[in-house]
Amino acid sequence: MSVKAKKHLGQHFLKDENIAQKIADTLSYNGYNHVLEIGPGMGVLTKYLLEKDITTHVIEIDTESVDYLKANYLNLANRIIEQDFLKYDLKTVFKDDPFAIIGNFPYNISSQIVFKLLEIRQQVPEFSGMFQKEVALRICSKEGSKVYGILSVLTQAFYDAEYLFTVPPSVFNPPPKVDSGVLLLKRKDNFTLPCSESLFFKVVKTSFQQRRKTLRNSLKTFNLSDNLKANVIFDKRPEQLSVAEFIELTSRIEND
Repeated sequence: MSVKAKKHLGQHFLKDENIAQKIADTLSYNGYNHVLEIGPGMGVLTKYLLEKDITTHVIEIDTESVDYLKANYLNLANRIIEQDFLKYDLKTVFKDDPFAIIGNFPYNISSQIVFKLLEIRQQVPEFSGMFQKEVALRICSKEGSKVYGILSVLTQAFYDAEYLFTVPPSVFNPPPKVDSGVLLLKRKDNFTLPCSESLFFKVVKTSFQQRRKTLRNSLKTFNLSDNLKANVIFDKRPEQLSVAEFIELTSRIEND
């Protein structure tokens, strides 16, 4: 029995054992006792996670995959969460315990997975996985890059992001039309945002919605004082600001 990849779920099953092992080895497995794999499919990565000294859980929305895993990974059977990761409250399983997240993520929801990670970051010290290459590069890019954007700034405010390696389409079934990239996120220790989190998210998102404009123009809706707008930072475009500068900008807006 094998599972048929479903287009509407963005499934591309990894078939290369070496790459599966390499992805499993990206996490440190230190400081937490649980790891959650998103979208395990037929368990090519799961197999290597089960060899680690950690309790492995998987979350899978595809009933055919769930049946396959139950039949082939008997020691995993009671840790298969048959739910949509984006909608499921993970405290149901993990309570307040820390856990890592790993996976060969469906491309069509990969950005949403990162936004959900940011919501639950207090519980997730490490995150590793495979994305469409351009998305992985965007998450890890620095200011000055053409691909630097909302995802880059919000993720790197809370996590150290590292692009690890590129994966060709040929190792998947069916092969995607693009290269894939594996990244690692490690949460910054003892970091607290020195400004309102909701305002920070709003400033970053609003800035990049009109990325060709200077911040003076793109942030007009915030009704900033003339005194604040006179600051040279407002002459810049959003991709010119580092994560630290976005945090500083938000603090200034909050105190305006």
